[in-house]
Amino acid sequence: MNYIGKWKFHSVMTFDDDNMPVYLTPEEYLNSPMPYIDETDEEQVADEMKERRNMIGTQIKICEDGELYMLTPLPEGVSQAEVDKAVAAGVIRLVDGAMADEPKRWELRDGELWFDTGIEGEVYDEAADSWVNPVDENGFFNFMNFRFIKED
Repeated sequence: MNYIGKWKFHSVMTFDDDNMPVYLTPEEYLNSPMPYIDETDEEQVADEMKERRNMIGTQIKICEDGELYMLTPLPEGVSQAEVDKAVAAGVIRLVDGAMADEPKRWELRDGELWFDTGIEGEVYDEAADSWVNPVDENGFFNFMNFRFIKED
């Protein structure tokens, strides 16, 4: 598989009433219940919808030079002048017109993609490896509870 290129948001994992994992499409995610906020509070609902729209606009860019970027859309209502000022001040980095964190490193191991999440921690009192193989047998790039699919 050629991993180079952009991967777009495909689905988000959540749990059904039987506590079984299910994947929601972008539309299903936007319309799903919000049990962790007060759904009668219009401001909380608006903030949550803004976050959800932002998430479904997220992409992953895998570059030939061994860098991997998580790309998030610019916030709604921000002017180009504000974006330019934030970039000049080093507050944000733009890659392909989207905000990006510092790039992650990736490499091929036996023909499979591995990338360094940068997430450090311990498992059974031993340091956990921050490198993961995110692409599953169905071709989805899995990161946290989100799945991305390679764009053609």
